[in-house]
Amino acid sequence: MKKNSLRKIEPYVWIAPSLILMSVFILVPIVFVFRMALSDVSKAGLIKGFNGAANFAKVLKSNAFGIVLKNTLVWTVAVVALSTILGFILALALNNQFRGRKIARAIVVFPWATTLVIQASVWNFIINTDYGTLNTLLIKLGILDHAVNWTSTPQIYFNWEIACGIFVTIPFVTFCVLSGLQSIDTTYYEAATVDGANYWQKLFKITLPLVRSSLTVSTVLNIIYVFNSFPIVWTMTKGDPANFTDTLVTYLYKLAFYNGRQGEAAAVSVIGFIILLVCASVYMIYTLRKGDDY
Repeated sequence: MKKNSLRKIEPYVWIAPSLILMSVFILVPIVFVFRMALSDVSKAGLIKGFNGAANFAKVLKSNAFGIVLKNTLVWTVAVVALSTILGFILALALNNQFRGRKIARAIVVFPWATTLVIQASVWNFIINTDYGTLNTLLIKLGILDHAVNWTSTPQIYFNWEIACGIFVTIPFVTFCVLSGLQSIDTTYYEAATVDGANYWQKLFKITLPLVRSSLTVSTVLNIIYVFNSFPIVWTMTKGDPANFTDTLVTYLYKLAFYNGRQGEAAAVSVIGFIILLVCASVYMIYTLRKGDDY
């Protein structure tokens, strides 16, 4: 009886360290942020007392929050959607046999292996009006006769940040999808060829259903990573001018560490957490239900 009892609790003993670590480093900070969001917090970060939804009210009434929320949604949707499409296409190409395939795969990894701060700094250097490599290259090729200001408006600058985000995210999607493609049995395609299926029929009836799980994982993780991405926006513009290129993460950073409004920053963090939780949950439920149809 004792042996059977020990065997029953043995799995819980093995996972206990992981559960403790998750509680300490994930659950406790989440609870603390929620507590700060519902409290009056001093500039030094000391909690004075409960103030209900006052921090949320201040955040929602501010003129900047609407701009920041819109930027965050555009940033997340654009980067995740376009990087997923381009990464999927690139994965299909890299899954084929051709000379230099290993070198091509190694090149694709480079943007992902480099830190985001370096990537953003390089993009800033490329689009700089005075000494940027983009202007220099186009002038030398005779396409331009003078330097062009590639960041003339905040919206255009924000578009460049999105382009940088897409560039650094494509490798992650590519290798997630590529791992799924390599697990597909080639006999499926051979049977489809015998039945007279063309390339597009194979793509939509065999490839997409069988890599759906890989796409789901990469998309959910991308939504989380991109939504919470800080280095690119902060390195390129710091959210300026006047919050026109801010996302929720850079905005709450300014509130907390530039303006000393840590209670409002915590409220922004909670709002972002709820949005992210809802979006990721809806996407996963929709994808899993659709996957059951196959």
